[in-house]
Parts: sequence; structure tokens; C-alpha cells
Amino acid sequence: MISGFQRPPILSSVKVTGHPAWMARLFSWYLLWGSLGNITKPLAQRLIEAKQQVTVISSKAARAAEIEALGATAAIGDLNDTDFLTKTFTGADAVYTMVPPGESENRKQQMRKEGDSLVAAVKAAGIKKVVNLSSIEQAFNALDGVDVKHLRPGFFYVNLFNNIGMIKHGGIYGDNYGANAEVVMVHPADIAAAAAEELLSLSFTGKSFRYVIDDIRAAKDVATAFKGMMQAGMGEDLALNFVEMGQAVRSGEMFADFNQHTVQQGKIKLEDFAKEFAAAYAKG
Repeated sequence: MISGFQRPPILSSVKVTGHPAWMARLFSWYLLWGSLGNITKPLAQRLIEAKQQVTVISSKAARAAEIEALGATAAIGDLNDTDFLTKTFTGADAVYTMVPPGESENRKQQMRKEGDSLVAAVKAAGIKKVVNLSSIEQAFNALDGVDVKHLRPGFFYVNLFNNIGMIKHGGIYGDNYGANAEVVMVHPADIAAAAAEELLSLSFTGKSFRYVIDDIRAAKDVATAFKGMMQAGMGEDLALNFVEMGQAVRSGEMFADFNQHTVQQGKIKLEDFAKEFAAAYAKG
């Protein structure tokens, strides 16, 4: 675990011919933002399996041992501390960025603050390659001299785990999209695979994006209303965000840009995730 950060020693710089492009970049150094979440952990594992040097940034010291057990270096610090992030980023070949879901009541403000610190650190550290998981695209697009590949994912399958209690205690599954709304869905494992592919090649230039999806499915019955969510214990700010998302799906705004592109779907379909959901349901 490190706080005063120094770049890990360079293991090698080898030019390999006759192999895929990423093989020519043996032992690059990657900074991954997102602790050991649903995407960052499998992403770290993929990069480490490809013999790359990986540092994972987390705000929680308790995560350090688990990060290091993967074979990565743990950088523990305040995600709003631009100086810490700048020192940690400096010297990296590329950075994977994302803004985790806010835990405070004012979720959007928290995410915006962390995003501002992140973009400022990328600029100050002189990072030239970024793979970014959506949400702060506009801020990154304003940076000169930084190549950014934005990953635009669908609705995370794993968010459906939040419905386990509803199913067990109410005997229903619901959402606030409307019965006929189509939802673009993806498994975090396939987002990690896409991020690893972009990082290992680093072939992207300028500012570009890539949709990452696995399935497109119609939503079920409307699950709840604002008042019902408040009664269930969801804070007002989170409840309003949930309502806004439902309205965006119903109106078509959420997937308007996606619908203008031809996007190759990933491998994990809803029926595949259903097996994972069943296992979690049995434990819940």
C-alpha cells in the first residue's frame, strides 16, 4: 500500500513483432480508478493476466490487502484530493476513470466534485491516454492533448439485485420504466473486457466513444412511485434521480443517441444473468 506514490519499477520495454498490437506494449503501467468494484476488479485481473503493471486507487485502506492480493499496487487516498491523484497518476501510460455512484444524499454534487478532481489530475499529471466510463464525458472532451475513449454502457444487470427484497417480501418484480419501454442492458464483466481491450491496445486517438451492451429487453411493470420509494427508506435526492431515469427511459431520451448507432452486442444475455440472479436470490 502506498500514499506517497512512486511509479513501480519498469520491468521491461520489449518490441514484439508478429503478435497482436497489445503484445508490443509489454509491461505498460495502468492506473485504475474505482477500488475493487464490479468493473475495476475484473479489469485489474485481465491486465495483470496480460503481464501489465497495475495500480488500483481506492479511498478505503481496508481494500489495500485485497488489491495487493490480485498482484496490483494499492494507492489509498481521498478521491477529492487533486494533489494525491496527480502524484498517483504521474508517469502512468494510461488511466481508467469512472465516477462511482454517490453515497451522500446529494449524489449528483458528490459525483461532480469527484469528476472535477479526476479531470484536473489527468491534466496536471500529463496523462495522454484515458479510458473513461461515461458520466463525465464533457469535462474530458475539453482537455487538449489527451486521447479519450469513452465507454457508454447500458443498464447494469447487477442493479437488478436491488429487487431481491421486493420479490421476496412483496412477491413482485417492478421498475418505473413502463411495460413497453425497452432497456439496453450490460454485465459489468463485459464492460471490464471492453476497457481491457482499449487499454491493452491504446490505439484510440482524439475523443471517441464505444457503446458496451449485452441485450435490449422490454421493461416489466412499473414498480413504484416517488411516494412509495420515500416510504421504503430511499432518500429524496436518490428517489428523484430514480424518477428522472425512469422518465428518460419512457420518453426515449435515455437511449436516443444509442439508437442512432449500430452496436455489436456482448455475450451475456438476460437469461445468462438470470442464473447469477438466482444464486444471489438464494443467498439473500
